[in-house]
Amino acid sequence: MTRNPEALPGFAEKLVAWFQRHGRRYPWRETTDPWAILVSEVMLQQTTIPTALGRYGEWMRRFPTPAALANAGEQEALRSWEGLGYYRRVRALQAAARAVAERHGGNFPREEETLRALPGVGEYTAAAVLSFAYNTPATLIDANVARVLARIYNDATPIDTTEGKRTLRRRAEALLHRDNPRAYNSALMELGQTCCTPGTPNCRDCPVRDYCRAKEPAALPVKKRERTISALERWDIWRLTEEGLLLELQPPEARHAGMYRLPQRPREAVEALPHICDQTYSITRYRVTRHLHRALKPLPPRETEQIIPVSRLEELPLASPDRKLIRSLLAQEPPGQTR
Repeated sequence: MTRNPEALPGFAEKLVAWFQRHGRRYPWRETTDPWAILVSEVMLQQTTIPTALGRYGEWMRRFPTPAALANAGEQEALRSWEGLGYYRRVRALQAAARAVAERHGGNFPREEETLRALPGVGEYTAAAVLSFAYNTPATLIDANVARVLARIYNDATPIDTTEGKRTLRRRAEALLHRDNPRAYNSALMELGQTCCTPGTPNCRDCPVRDYCRAKEPAALPVKKRERTISALERWDIWRLTEEGLLLELQPPEARHAGMYRLPQRPREAVEALPHICDQTYSITRYRVTRHLHRALKPLPPRETEQIIPVSRLEELPLASPDRKLIRSLLAQEPPGQTR
């Protein structure tokens, strides 16, 4: 058999041995339950590990099985995800839970094709479930792994191009530990999180530094496109009465479908109203500035808007910026008080 020229003999074994001594203990690494692993993978998409750690245990106690989430109402699911952002993830997770319950009798699939047929489960997520739940050889390439591989092979090919992705896949396959992919994939990600970090890496403590060909590791990986952040402004209404707070239910086609938010109006309709405050926050590639104005009189009614009793606000799903602002203002201004 011809040896793969990109294979690095001993690399996988050395990396796994390091991980078994120094790997961090996360709750999703302490289980082989495919549902628990799927939840962790979905939660960790575009969410930091510390944030996920703060929510994962509570979330799994609330929805320990696919059936538990499948039987929950949409607003309950959305409210449970509050603070994690990107709410399409929990919608897809609930759809996947219902598919497991309805199509597979509650038994989690074990084959890649069947896993990828679940709503919201793509190539990476299916590979993660196969690897971490079933110890099936499957390559995982996230941002950490891409960075490690680019440096190990000293490759300046942009990782976000077709050629770059194809090269990463080929090398990941060449390095994969076939007997213990569960530990190996965790180890490769851990390496990118702790030693082979963005910017200047900690090469001194890297367990596989003898294999690394990078001459200027801080310059790798290379990306063809840099993400740009665009400014976005919006003008919102604060209408608080003795009956409650005016909120708008987001329609099915909206970003936060099924959730509530402070009502939005065109700038020219509100800029003459008393200004309360401005709030800035980020959404994907946008930096949003919200200008909040007080409506002292009833506004022209909209079907999607309603007065919600303050006592019910905590049970409703709200985007984190809205929740934060509403809590802050209610602490200053009791219902019914106007200024």
